[in-house]
Amino acid sequence: MCHSLSLSLSCQVMALDAWLWVLGLLAWPVWVCSLRMPCTLQSRSTTGKLYKEGDVILGGLFPVHWEAPAPDLTFTQRKEGLCKSVKMLSYRWLQTMIFTVREINQDPNLLPNLTLGYLAVDTCLIEGSTLNAALSLVTGQDEVVSGEECTRAPTVPVIIGDARSATSIVLADTLGVFGIPMVSYYASCACLSDRKRFPTFLRTIPSNAFQAKVIARLLRLMGWSWVGVIYGDDAYGESSAQLLMNEVKGSDMCMAYMEIIPKSHTLSKIRQIVEGVQSSKAQVVVIFAITADAEALLREVVRRNVTDKQWIAPTAWSTAGYYAAWSGISLVGTIGIAIRSVEVKGLSSYVTNVSTGNYPTEELHQNVWEEAFGCKFVTDSLSGLSKLQCTNLGNVKVQAAEFDGMYAVYKAVYAVAHAIQDMLNCEPGKGPFKNGECPEIKPIIPEQLLHYLKAVRFTTTTGEFVYFDNNGDPTGSYDIVNWQIGPDGKMEFVNVGNFESSRGPDKDLQLNIKNVVWGGGWGNKVPVSVCSESCPLGTRKAVQKGKPICCFDCIPCAAGEISNTSGSTECMKCPQRFWSNTDRTECVPMIVEFLSYEDDMGIILAALSVAGAALTGTVLTAFFRHRDTPLVRANNSELSFLLLLSLKLCFLCALAFIGRPAPWSCMLRHTLFGISFVVCLACVLSKTVVVLVAFRATLPGSNLMKYFGPLQQRAGIFFCTMVQVGICVLWLALAPPLPTETAGGELGARVVLLCAVGSVVGFSLVLGYIGLLAAICFLLAFFARKLPDNFNEAKFITFSMLIFCAVWITFVPAYVSSPGRYTVAVEVFAILASSYGLLLCIFAPKCYIILLRPERNTKKNMMAK
Repeated sequence: MCHSLSLSLSCQVMALDAWLWVLGLLAWPVWVCSLRMPCTLQSRSTTGKLYKEGDVILGGLFPVHWEAPAPDLTFTQRKEGLCKSVKMLSYRWLQTMIFTVREINQDPNLLPNLTLGYLAVDTCLIEGSTLNAALSLVTGQDEVVSGEECTRAPTVPVIIGDARSATSIVLADTLGVFGIPMVSYYASCACLSDRKRFPTFLRTIPSNAFQAKVIARLLRLMGWSWVGVIYGDDAYGESSAQLLMNEVKGSDMCMAYMEIIPKSHTLSKIRQIVEGVQSSKAQVVVIFAITADAEALLREVVRRNVTDKQWIAPTAWSTAGYYAAWSGISLVGTIGIAIRSVEVKGLSSYVTNVSTGNYPTEELHQNVWEEAFGCKFVTDSLSGLSKLQCTNLGNVKVQAAEFDGMYAVYKAVYAVAHAIQDMLNCEPGKGPFKNGECPEIKPIIPEQLLHYLKAVRFTTTTGEFVYFDNNGDPTGSYDIVNWQIGPDGKMEFVNVGNFESSRGPDKDLQLNIKNVVWGGGWGNKVPVSVCSESCPLGTRKAVQKGKPICCFDCIPCAAGEISNTSGSTECMKCPQRFWSNTDRTECVPMIVEFLSYEDDMGIILAALSVAGAALTGTVLTAFFRHRDTPLVRANNSELSFLLLLSLKLCFLCALAFIGRPAPWSCMLRHTLFGISFVVCLACVLSKTVVVLVAFRATLPGSNLMKYFGPLQQRAGIFFCTMVQVGICVLWLALAPPLPTETAGGELGARVVLLCAVGSVVGFSLVLGYIGLLAAICFLLAFFARKLPDNFNEAKFITFSMLIFCAVWITFVPAYVSSPGRYTVAVEVFAILASSYGLLLCIFAPKCYIILLRPERNTKKNMMAK
């Protein structure tokens, strides 16, 4: 059975389902083998590995090379070959694991009676080789562990890795079935926080959910609302872009475009993306892509000399030092979100010690030296010793930012060591497992180690407290770096801020803007990246049809509304008795306005009113002093005196319309106006009727004058007046005129105090009754216009009624259309104009004769015709 099992495991099965099937077979038959005999497993070729014996072997997956050999697609033989394109950053991750294991083994307080070993494999940055290496580690099918007993637990109970999110998903799906824990140092995809799908996955690098928060906060802080997003076609890129979209959802931030870098990207596709970036109005571009994908894009950016964009770099390559060799000025000013870099004592000197006196003997190390430093390891045919020949070897000096991820590896190894220490410290009978059992140590059961890893809590040698939350994630902690040109003309990564999620949402992001050099040629000035400039005060946003909310027009606020903040989406309506200023930026108290004695218009109308009353009094005095003259007696002196008194009252009632409206003044002005004018018109009507009847009575057989004597005239005037009095009483009783105010609208920043008419019907009846009497007077006077001039005033009454009717017919539309206090002014003007018309047309000719031509004021002259 063991023989057939080893044959089946010798095949390289690439598909995930096939690996699950193979591992399913391992779960039971291996234990059956343990009852029979020891067995030797066949070698499984890996791309490169380092091994150190120990009581507990830690597995490590590191993408030291980023270009795997081409596979044999015929599957007829095992394909041998070396990976190419070494990346020193990944190589330092591997060195960090070796350094940390050595430091732990030398620590007398941590695992004093147990030695850690390691089996680290180069994954070549592809899923196939990574899965192949991981399965080799956990199944013990490797040359370095041949000859082990079948009863032994998996050689590697825990894996430090992988670096990529996409491969970590594949590994976590595969190894999670068997409870084998993984502690990643660089896989940041938020999807890996799903405990139901990935129960065995932990990491010492923050989830890119925190990265999305940092970038969203940065965009808001800088006021960048029109942003371009480019992401890789993998789990890391897609999840990062989606997380950023979720963070800015509901805000005034929009994505100008979202471009995908395909895995098998062609030059034409890359050029298409860069052309879109160049043509876009968005000055800020966020890139979510692993280093390989980002490099392909940025090399085209540099080739096209795109220097007017502000780049936002993710943790994947924000401190990639080798970009400095070819980036030029195109990437100067880039803002990078970097994994928190902490200096570990002795680590920097360890990873940079590559002198000829300390050359490696392991094949993987030698491959790196050969490619990175131009070294050749030649074996002397005579002595059999290996000789080192290098063309570019020396002490390597690296910027602190280029140690990105090394501290995460350091913490991952220490987390495993402390978890094992907690297992050793378990007291029998008080263990976390069934019946209080403690975990096994030799061999370590992966599921038991996972239990302790989830609960591990320790402080590193640098003083940082490390633990995993319920999702297997650490706290969000980043450095904000800025790509600047140093004094020596080389690119430097300058720390300009940091993000610490434990500080709370208001203090988590700290950025020293003064130290930032911005991209796009902005220098020390913060770039502007908006679709539309922020609307100034006094305007509001109006979204452009068919475009995102970040693209808008600025519409001035309507009258009575304001916006006192730039970029307002709505204008605020001013409170009652307040109005917007000219700029629509603040609400100011409305001007209380009414026809007052302090206004020019009020003064003029009051003067006209007083002058009219004085003039009427003068005429009345003149008539009274000449009451015995033929002219006064011939024109019915009693009616003339009553008419003059009512006209004087008409002039004075205009004064009631001027001043702040009050309940008493509102009721007085309308009733006084209505009654006084009816008395005037009743007197004029009576005079006109008397003239007509007098001349008709001279005809033979006419006896009409007995019906129009003084008593009848007084009764007629009284009756006409009482009709108006009755209308006014009903008006005041049912719906009297009361003060009101009108604000806003066409009136603008004014509160106009007016007297509301109360009942429109009552007001209409008052005016209608006056109009009826005026029309009757006009018709009767018109019929009497051809009577002898010396004996009647029919023509003058006709002219006065013509003026009266014209004024009040014009008054109606003018009254309705006049705004504010001009409504009252129109009414006062109509009263004064009609009063002056009556006074002048009827009494001016008589006063002329009485005062200036007294010789004509004789009975003889009156009877001349």
